Amino acid sequence: MTNLKAVEGLDTLTRSLAQRTPEQLAALLSRHAEPLARKPAPTQLRGLAGALWSYETLHHLVLHLDHPRLQVLATAARISQDRAARAAPGPAAPAPGADHQSLMAHRLSFPHLATAPVPPEDVYAALGATPPGPARTVAETALRSLCDDGLAALTEDGTLVVPPRVPQLLAAHDLGPFTPAAPRPASDGTPPSTARPGIRPAVVTPAALHDESRAAAATLAATVDRLLSSLATQPAALRKSGGLAVREIRRLAGAAGATEPQTRLLLDLTLAAGLIALTRTPAGITALPTSAYDDWLTRPPGERLAPLLTTWSALWAVPTHTPFGETATALVRGEDRYAPALRHALLAALAAVPLGAGSPLPPLPSAETPGPEDVAGTTLQSLLRAAAWYRPLAVTGQPTDADRAVHTLHEAAYLGLTAHGTLTPLGHALRTDPQTLDEPLRDLLPPLLEQAHFQADLTAVVPGRPAAALAGLLAAAADRESEGHAVTWRFTPASVRRALDAGHTAHGLRDDLTAASATGALPQPLDYLIQDTARTHGRMRVLPTACCIRSDDTALIGELAAHRALRDLGLRAIAPTILVSGRPPAATLEALRAAGYAPTLESDTGTTTVERLPTHRTKTPAAPRGTGAPLALAQRLLGLPAGAPHTTGAGSP
Repeated sequence: MTNLKAVEGLDTLTRSLAQRTPEQLAALLSRHAEPLARKPAPTQLRGLAGALWSYETLHHLVLHLDHPRLQVLATAARISQDRAARAAPGPAAPAPGADHQSLMAHRLSFPHLATAPVPPEDVYAALGATPPGPARTVAETALRSLCDDGLAALTEDGTLVVPPRVPQLLAAHDLGPFTPAAPRPASDGTPPSTARPGIRPAVVTPAALHDESRAAAATLAATVDRLLSSLATQPAALRKSGGLAVREIRRLAGAAGATEPQTRLLLDLTLAAGLIALTRTPAGITALPTSAYDDWLTRPPGERLAPLLTTWSALWAVPTHTPFGETATALVRGEDRYAPALRHALLAALAAVPLGAGSPLPPLPSAETPGPEDVAGTTLQSLLRAAAWYRPLAVTGQPTDADRAVHTLHEAAYLGLTAHGTLTPLGHALRTDPQTLDEPLRDLLPPLLEQAHFQADLTAVVPGRPAAALAGLLAAAADRESEGHAVTWRFTPASVRRALDAGHTAHGLRDDLTAASATGALPQPLDYLIQDTARTHGRMRVLPTACCIRSDDTALIGELAAHRALRDLGLRAIAPTILVSGRPPAATLEALRAAGYAPTLESDTGTTTVERLPTHRTKTPAAPRGTGAPLALAQRLLGLPAGAPHTTGAGSP
């Protein structure tokens, strides 16, 4: 068979894997966790080698190769197959009219899989990187990286073997000449062409970059908090065809204080991060928070955002981009496998832009501007050319690549990763290692505040991000009035009645608010408001017997019976202290409160029923297979007991 060398190549890769330490093998498994999770879990190193060189896995992995690694891999594969074809040419094609058996025999000979080991020097010579210098150094580094990732392996005599499927994957791509260094986006530091003559452009300082990133992170944290809170109160129903309807997206956007594209982005991020899940109910599929959301609420702001940013870097979609002719939706499974590589390439290209030399965000395409146009400094096309060096297969040649890139840039700015046409420290941390986001996020988002400033105008001001307990207390007894660097709540008779309806007593509410006061005391107007509201609260009782209203105040009973606004309830007195309503308890309570009264709900046993806003939770989805313990899997593949020390790289395939 002409594919014997391909089998020998897998043997070489298997031996290479066996020489690694458990930590090195676990690192490889972690880097390739996503494509490997789509195949059966390997039980032997030979199975892992076959999975790494399978067409499906390679199709995913080559998207994440930069220009030097892709050139080295493609060149080695081309030389390998040319030599194999000369050494053992495949059988001649059957003559026209040959029988089916002859055709199948030729097809099963797999001549396109024939490979031969290649000396690395031949690869360097084909790339023009033979003499010592930057090109040779970059090519050697690329080759070592390919071997570390299992995309190539060195035989015992130092020759190189590569997957035989590589030419098939790259046949349609023109990689151009070997370019050792990434091109820089056009940024000459000159004033934008749209600036007025004689006016110098604003100087961008590191402090300005930090402030813009901090403002974006603070807005993002507050928006996600409101979005999840809205879903906890009222889950969102999905369409039968999948995804959220536009009506639901608009409702959630209003509750979160975000645009509809931003809401779609946050919904997809929270779903991928496990904070919400899709649950089947008798009425259909709904989206609601998981039990992980309760733990998320207890974390500092930085720890809340870290999983969302990490998820964004690996999301198989550009949520804010809707292809022409499709309906904008959210909470659908992403199918854009190029999106993660596109993000990495754009962030890498922006990382090379010096501070102050970047350009504004290109405008989003619309009906008036069908294609994105750069307005200053670094043009979009120049940025894409630079990004293509970092991920050649993911940036150019894809459908609507420019539109997807523009939306990706706007998403990055919204998440605080970019500002003024370059990366923020948070963006650098995400690009370098998503596991290192905690420190820059702690710098951007200060600790949550546990106390508020209560003022005589019946407002409470939190000069920062309130802790979950403080936010819950204020939301129970006051109405949120403003957002920003400081959050303001306003106390009203209706809001205090809401707290009393939810089970708070006047004494307990006053004590809780006093404990949350930065001064240790409450202003007199707020104290009077709580006392006055509590004095009228519960003077009448609504019974669930479809339904009765009772009160010890006979004058109040007479007033209710004669009230014109309550005519629809059909109230009639059956005793000096009891009225009968023709409407259910919920409708009766609503009508009484709309008329300015403060009733409470009473059970059939005579005890007051505490009214609480409904909260909904579902189970947290299980983690994908193979992502939890790569070190344990590496030890099993190497034939070592779990937890065994291993530093020399021994094992058996």
